[in-house]
Amino acid sequence: MISNLQKSYNNHAAERDQKEIEPWKVQERQQFLDRLCQEGFATLLEIGAGPGWDSLFFHQNGLQVTTVDFSEEMVRLCKEKGLPDVHCMDFRQLDFPDNRFDAVYALNCLLHIPKAEIDDVLLEIRRVLKPNGLFFYGVYGGQNSEGIWEDDTYEPKRFFSFYEDEAIKQLVRKYFILEDFHTIDMGEGKPHFQSMTLRKPND
Repeated sequence: MISNLQKSYNNHAAERDQKEIEPWKVQERQQFLDRLCQEGFATLLEIGAGPGWDSLFFHQNGLQVTTVDFSEEMVRLCKEKGLPDVHCMDFRQLDFPDNRFDAVYALNCLLHIPKAEIDDVLLEIRRVLKPNGLFFYGVYGGQNSEGIWEDDTYEPKRFFSFYEDEAIKQLVRKYFILEDFHTIDMGEGKPHFQSMTLRKPND
């Protein structure tokens, strides 16, 4: 599955690099930046960064950004943008020390993790996050399903995991303090977006 995802995103990297960012995504990342600035946070890890536009935004707004993606083509595009700290890495095994980052940003990447593996991934994110640090976790959901999306226009077709709202809240509360949860409607018949701002307990 991971190999197919890598191939899929390698195949569509240039297309995603040219795609205009939707206004609601711009608003979500601005709200997270505002929160980081209010708390005086300086270091941010973006996982599943794709072509790097969000990492570039945070970098241009003064944060020390570390950028991670497992697609070689996406990593190449991130480096072309001049991002200073880019790694080709599987975020299920983050090669960083404990308590390294003030914040972690994950937009529409964790929905590719099977439900049997998501706890381990959240523990890995929690490990690299400083106590009291913030984690933006954004995914599509609102329904309970997982598997290959047969109508996917990408090749190879991608794997997706979706959670109902209460289920994903219950999941993240095992490891983080849930400070904000809201949804954004994507239109009739489509999964909505689940936006979560989480905090690592200071213990």
